[in-house]
Amino acid sequence: MHKINHASFAPERLDRLRAALREQHIVRVEELCRRLGVSPATVRRDLAHLEQLGEVQRVHGGAVGIASQIEEPLFDAKTTIARKEKQRIARAALAFVQPGTTIYLDGGSTVLELARLVREHTNLTVVTNSLRAALELAGRGPRLILLGGELRRLSQTLVGPLTEPVLREVHLDVAFMGSMGISEEAGLTTSDPNEAFTKKRVLAQARQVVVLVDSSKEGKVAFAEAGRWDDVDVVITDHQISRAFARALAEREIKVIKA
Repeated sequence: MHKINHASFAPERLDRLRAALREQHIVRVEELCRRLGVSPATVRRDLAHLEQLGEVQRVHGGAVGIASQIEEPLFDAKTTIARKEKQRIARAALAFVQPGTTIYLDGGSTVLELARLVREHTNLTVVTNSLRAALELAGRGPRLILLGGELRRLSQTLVGPLTEPVLREVHLDVAFMGSMGISEEAGLTTSDPNEAFTKKRVLAQARQVVVLVDSSKEGKVAFAEAGRWDDVDVVITDHQISRAFARALAEREIKVIKA
């Protein structure tokens, strides 16, 4: 059996390959060739090396990352991932913001881009559990209502049972939600049960639910269920979402918008 020379692997290229696996969990050789700018043979050698290290499982045409659950990055790190896609998704979401309504802004980095866009909308009420969204709207903009609750520093959100008293008292016209993972079987998922608790309470209070997620979240399942597809009306994503996944959502009568 041919022995792989570990010294021949470029550390920077392997780090980029690992980043691709963290973003998508399942990657194809052709996609990695375009992303890394190398040949299929090089990608296959790199995947074989990572398989020896126990980091991936190779499958026909690509590889699957091996992880017990999604590793959640710090909030500032999340804002740098797929930034242009998130901005396009937020601009598309703005069409669902109507004067005189009450909207909810979740704590995701894509939803934060929408918070920046509604700063000029004064005839609007915003309810949020996001400290970052609140800071964006603190100086000017719509009427702002913050949920109480426990601060989750990793996501910069207020979460848990203490958010319920405020949520019980408000009626939301549209809830704009983010998600760490979206899958056909598991629905919306996140890494923290307290955050999942608050997300599900929001879904119960909203007349319309619009999920804002870039395609890197497709197929990912985090620890805690944060919502079912029966609770969702619209998904706004980017053009890299798979046709099969978009079709599965459409079959559930969920409108899919590719920004």
